[in-house]
Amino acid sequence: MGFVILLLLTFTTLPLSSSDPNDEACLTQLSQTLKDPLNNLQNWTKSTFANPCSGFTSYLPGATCNNGRIYKLSLTNLSLQGSISPFLSNCTNLQSLDLSSNSISGPIPQDLQYLVNLAVLNLSSNRLEGEIPQQLALCAYLNVIDLHDNLLTGQIPQELGLLARLSAFDVSNNKLSGPIPAPLGNRSGNLPRFNATSFGGNKDLYGYPLPPMKSKGLSVLAIVGIGLGSGLASLVISFTGVCIWLKITEEKMAAAEEGKIGQFMPDY
Repeated sequence: MGFVILLLLTFTTLPLSSSDPNDEACLTQLSQTLKDPLNNLQNWTKSTFANPCSGFTSYLPGATCNNGRIYKLSLTNLSLQGSISPFLSNCTNLQSLDLSSNSISGPIPQDLQYLVNLAVLNLSSNRLEGEIPQQLALCAYLNVIDLHDNLLTGQIPQELGLLARLSAFDVSNNKLSGPIPAPLGNRSGNLPRFNATSFGGNKDLYGYPLPPMKSKGLSVLAIVGIGLGSGLASLVISFTGVCIWLKITEEKMAAAEEGKIGQFMPDY
């Protein structure tokens, strides 16, 4: 009987779950850089960050747990503002990050490269600026990169073409420029291929699978043609002017000669 009581006391003194300090730091920093004007994340408090999971149960809206760790964050269409904290990389067990359809601004943190288990990255329909970090290529398990409808600039990193598991890629409707990397635009073998809709809406982006860019000015032949036409027109005008001048001069000279002859002729 005493052994049973001792065993019960032992289990009651053990914590129900042990929080991960990395997850706590990740969530704390993310809540500080994100702004929540509609108070959709009212349960995102320090006390909850200290123990966000209990096995597969999550105490945070938008968070999914697996064995006591945050493995999925889905904070979509919540009118969130602010920026993405680089300390998000502390959620080292994170496999899916979806912050789409908000008003989040600022750059995509390079530190996301440390989310080595990340398979889904959806930051679409925000106001993100700056370049796409080439370091994302270090997230070898990435299956989905969705960055459409942002304000991203610069070129698409060549390194992203090395992601062999990538099955969905969308950077449409940004301000990207330069050539589409061949490993993304013209994939070979059994790799999933991305069509023009994945790259459209970027005025200065070019290359397959986008259609050829329309000429922004007159072609060389057109310019040469205009030049030749203008030269010919000038030549005709100049030649006509010379002819008229010669005719007038000739008439004046003829009149003068006739006057001279008239002066020396005797009167009858």
